[in-house]
Amino acid sequence: MTQRPADNTANAPKISFVSLGCPKALVDSEHIITRLRAEGYELVKSHAGADAVIVNTCGFLDSAKAESLAAIGAALEENGKVIVTGCMGAEAQTIRAAHPNVLSISGPQAFETVMDAVHEAIAPAHDPFFDLLPAQGIKLTPRHYAYLKISEGCSNRCSFCIIPHLRGDLVSRPAGDILREAEKLVGAGVKELLIISQDTGAYGRDISYAESRFADRTVRAKFIDLMRELGELGIWVRLHYVYPYPHIDEVIELMVEGKILPYLDIPFQHASPKVLRAMRRPGDQVKTLERIKSWRSLCPDLTLRSTFIVGFPGEAEDDFAMLLDWLGEARLDHVGAFKYEPVEGAAANDLGLPSVPPDVQESRYRRFMERQRAISTQRLKQKVGRHMQVIIDRAGSRQAEGRSKADAPEIDGKVRVTSHRPLRVGEIVSVKIDSADAYDLSGTAV
Repeated sequence: MTQRPADNTANAPKISFVSLGCPKALVDSEHIITRLRAEGYELVKSHAGADAVIVNTCGFLDSAKAESLAAIGAALEENGKVIVTGCMGAEAQTIRAAHPNVLSISGPQAFETVMDAVHEAIAPAHDPFFDLLPAQGIKLTPRHYAYLKISEGCSNRCSFCIIPHLRGDLVSRPAGDILREAEKLVGAGVKELLIISQDTGAYGRDISYAESRFADRTVRAKFIDLMRELGELGIWVRLHYVYPYPHIDEVIELMVEGKILPYLDIPFQHASPKVLRAMRRPGDQVKTLERIKSWRSLCPDLTLRSTFIVGFPGEAEDDFAMLLDWLGEARLDHVGAFKYEPVEGAAANDLGLPSVPPDVQESRYRRFMERQRAISTQRLKQKVGRHMQVIIDRAGSRQAEGRSKADAPEIDGKVRVTSHRPLRVGEIVSVKIDSADAYDLSGTAV
């Protein structure tokens, strides 16, 4: 009988990891953690006692930068050896001014720089017997769902956004690479893929929709072609960060066929043509309302989520009233709103438009969310009595919590489920909806 080698994981170098920001940053964190585990590093939850700390920062808004600086400061206080990466890494001087003793600073996707800094802080201790990795890599999400990033960067130039400065222009992945990763995730038990990028609908434009090999065929790097392929995996496929380009109409047909979840996350941002022009965003929201009506006529179960900015420079009361009226007509299912923040380096700072006072911003934010709360409440009440498929995120002996096809994890509503049998996390069950409130549903597994 072959004797198993003694467990030497106690001697493995230890890394504590902090991941801040959006799902796109989370995918970057997963890449770094996969590299760390492949080289024999152990991931620990506590900064104290770790050989080094990595902080993957967010730098989109001033509030996010403050959170990142606070996380770096806490790591320095508890540990002292801190490696900084991520979007705020593009502002190395700001980080150095607040925390001069960090070991290394790099921007987003600078995986080699991060690993070089880790090697300098503490050498790897790779043991191939212990450090076997799953084919899909290390994931920070629960086993039953995963984010799948199809491109990096953004070629739009919205005046309020500095993402192109932080992450560069659009860079699409070959379709074959994406589909192979998707297959590995499905093989590992993933039941739901959340498709993300900074501009999902623009996928493939930068590489002229180049073909690549997948299995026994070639696949174009074109949005609709990629969605058709993903739709054949037999799992939930959810689309995020989709601009309303004309070709998005084609994906509605896949939703009608049940290939892709009837769910679109579209960042409309505002409704006033004047404000949208200042934002450098598409400005014909009347036409957008017509498209929403067309989409819903084809796919009645379509769920629409969006985000908006209130208090943008130059936003007058009549602009805001136009936004409220548009919201009432669009009747979106899920909505988030942000009070405008003047991000350093954003073109909006140089427009010469009057700023909206903080108290007016706060008032408009409250009025906007109150209007949306009423819309959401009414739309959810229409689901009472229906049978819906629910994927279970948390399970108990008789009570569970999950999400319908209309709900993305972390940002949308939940379905509270009562069951006569224990349910398993990741299980998809049919639930009869018994009641609804402003954000969540409750029902009984059938």
